[in-house]
Amino acid sequence: MKKAKFGLGLLVGAVAGVIAGVLTAPKSGKETRAELRQRAEDTRQQAEDRIDEAKGRVRQATEEVKDRAQDYKERAQRATDDAKEELAKESGHKRTTGKKDE
Repeated sequence: MKKAKFGLGLLVGAVAGVIAGVLTAPKSGKETRAELRQRAEDTRQQAEDRIDEAKGRVRQATEEVKDRAQDYKERAQRATDDAKEELAKESGHKRTTGKKDE
């Protein structure tokens, strides 16, 4: 969360710095507006690229979590099946030896 706030602050500061620099440069109004448009487009594209990268990392992490959860589920199912099998063997063994369940 702190990194996101820092990144947003950095982006806002960069945009403000660019705007201030462009507005104080000795150019005509038409040139200044064109430069502002171009820089705004560049900044927007960079932001979109970073958002896409973040989405990719989230997708990858989600898949890893799903895979891990599936692995744990399968392990738990095998352990449960093994325990049931062992219990069935124990129950069958007690019946064949004539011992009563305690």
